[in-house]
Amino acid sequence: MVSGKTTYFLRGGVKRWVLIKKVYSPPNKNFVIMTEKDAMKNVLVLCTGNSCRSQMAHGYLEYYQKDLANVYSAGIETHGLNPGAVAIMKEDGIDISHHTSNHVDEYEGIEWHHIITVCDHAKENCPFIPAKNAQRLHHNFSDPSKVTGTEEEIHEAFLKTRNEIKEFCETFVKEELVNG
Repeated sequence: MVSGKTTYFLRGGVKRWVLIKKVYSPPNKNFVIMTEKDAMKNVLVLCTGNSCRSQMAHGYLEYYQKDLANVYSAGIETHGLNPGAVAIMKEDGIDISHHTSNHVDEYEGIEWHHIITVCDHAKENCPFIPAKNAQRLHHNFSDPSKVTGTEEEIHEAFLKTRNEIKEFCETFVKEELVNG
């Protein structure tokens, strides 16, 4: 018995493999044991600079998905981590301060199951990401880092965007990862 973790196995021949979820090690020799990381879906969150909206989405997806997927975020450029995004996420108990701003090219070769663009600019300008079986989703969230005004107005913009991203991510996890 595997202690509290699901173990995944592949069964089949050279031409046909079927993923089977088991909670014990099978005695049958034609099973190949996979790690949980190998069996999990890969989700890419994509934005222009991978500094704010994609980072917030990355944080919430990791929080809500409870080991159902490997979550990555990237940009078509890298702008560094936005301090306002880090602060607004911290207010909701999510620490993204350890995240890095990554370029989409850094993840070349990963087989994506879901590619989520969180701004129109990234959707329109992103280079083609080969992922023949990926579900491509788009939701344009407003960019709070572009808002000018008082501290209160800027905070409100970050809060509004964060809450919209939070709701989107919770729904995505329920519909696509848990029930999908």
